[in-house]
Amino acid sequence: MAEVTAVRPLTGAALTNALDDVGRLRIQVFRAWPYLYDGDIDYERKYLQSYRDSDKAVVVGAFDGDRLFGASTGAPLTDHADDFAAAFEGSGLDLTDIFYCAESVLLPDYRGQGVGHKFFGLREAHARKLGYRKCAFCSVQRPPAHPMQPDNYRPLDTFWRARGYEPLPGVIAQFLWKDVGEEGETAKRLQFWMRDL
Repeated sequence: MAEVTAVRPLTGAALTNALDDVGRLRIQVFRAWPYLYDGDIDYERKYLQSYRDSDKAVVVGAFDGDRLFGASTGAPLTDHADDFAAAFEGSGLDLTDIFYCAESVLLPDYRGQGVGHKFFGLREAHARKLGYRKCAFCSVQRPPAHPMQPDNYRPLDTFWRARGYEPLPGVIAQFLWKDVGEEGETAKRLQFWMRDL
């Protein structure tokens, strides 16, 4: 198992400087189940632009020396309103109260050392400092009999519930990306989970 030497929040210039590495990690880690994401760095740069543009965004970086081997992003949900506002229609929730914990990507050799908890803890601390009352994230929903699901796959629901998150009934977004083996982008269902801070 490789060694985790630091997990720390990055903002401002440090965040901006890390985003290409975050994009490369997303491409590598999200190629696996359940995301099956067939990405490229140009798409990543466009996708991650909202973190460059937001003065309230955070990247939590996990390092082995100077090497970034894991990252977790967060920003106000209103920074992603174009993508997710429709999912919250009729929920009674105010998007301005919610900090969005987006992806967490971690290379396999570094898993099982508590980095996932640090990713959530540091993003939640950042959100509290900014005055947010709730944190949310979303998980991709795949059909139960999907042919690419590995036999040993274990969903992260238990981990998320242990951190105080619960699924928001009916709050499901649609997001487009290209799956491994597909010709083009298709819509994926993303279930929102949330907790009070």
